[in-house]
Amino acid sequence: CWFIMLEEGIMNCTVSHEIHQYLFCFVYIFVLLVGVPSNLYALYHAALQLKQKNELGVYLINLTVSDLLYLASLPLWLQYFFQDDDWRHREWLCQLCGFLLYENIYISIGFLCCISLDRYLAVVHPLRFTSLRSVSAACLFSAIIWLKEVAVGVVFFRHKELSKNPNNQSVCFEHYPMQPWEYPINYYRVTIGFMFPLAILLISYLCVLRAVGQSAGTQPDQKTRIRQLVSSTILIFLICFSPYHVFLLVRTVLERDCNFITGIFNYYHLALLLTSLNCVADPALYCFVSESARRGFSRAIFRPATRFLCCCLGNFYLFVELNPSSGGSPMCVFVNKQLRS
Repeated sequence: CWFIMLEEGIMNCTVSHEIHQYLFCFVYIFVLLVGVPSNLYALYHAALQLKQKNELGVYLINLTVSDLLYLASLPLWLQYFFQDDDWRHREWLCQLCGFLLYENIYISIGFLCCISLDRYLAVVHPLRFTSLRSVSAACLFSAIIWLKEVAVGVVFFRHKELSKNPNNQSVCFEHYPMQPWEYPINYYRVTIGFMFPLAILLISYLCVLRAVGQSAGTQPDQKTRIRQLVSSTILIFLICFSPYHVFLLVRTVLERDCNFITGIFNYYHLALLLTSLNCVADPALYCFVSESARRGFSRAIFRPATRFLCCCLGNFYLFVELNPSSGGSPMCVFVNKQLRS
């Protein structure tokens, strides 16, 4: 396995980046096309929640802003991949794009954790801790999350993130094996950034499920919506962030030479790719918070898809929308050809 020496005397392994040119490009384009409009729409509904003095709107706005900042960096990453992993911009742009990528992971984790804790306090202790469920408290917690993660992320601007490969191309955030200064940061990410929030999410999830099941005053549709909100938060957390942190821990503990990174490179980058899907999944949380958001997403996504399906199936199917004013789902209904005529 070949390697070159960087200017700072750090070994840089030569690995195949084909996964970037194919799978990463496809997924990033999908995330851009779906994530930008859905997050802009979600930002509008989060603003409506905030206008109603709902503290949940504060966390949802911050979550959406974090996603939009990350989405803004994807065109530069796509250009980098289309140019065979050759970064042709200034180094500070490489550092900024990497900063936005990693910050989105941990800021998203932080606000998903806040959403679960907020629902825990609202369901399990509805008459206590009211001061923690105010808009001002939500703004304070949001500021703490941003400041904490920005302070940790500044370390990227203190180290060189551009290096040269044997083809004299500038690669961004592609130095293997890991450098010694990365070890403590990675252990912090895995423990404080991932495992600690995961424990909070799981405990909150179990307590909310138990409280909702025992509550006699909560309406059945409200119980369903609360379960869906908390379950979706856990699901997004596990699917989008767990694989990455498992491979990050494995790399931190075991990676010391080029042979190891050659074997784990594609698996690690597949796990990293899953983190970008959180920008598409996060807007779905609004469907469980706002009824108007649920109807809006239904009209924006399911109605065009159902119309297209009916058109493709031919003359025997008719597009029908049940109770559109109340958010009824559109349907594609089989009808007799003579009756249709």
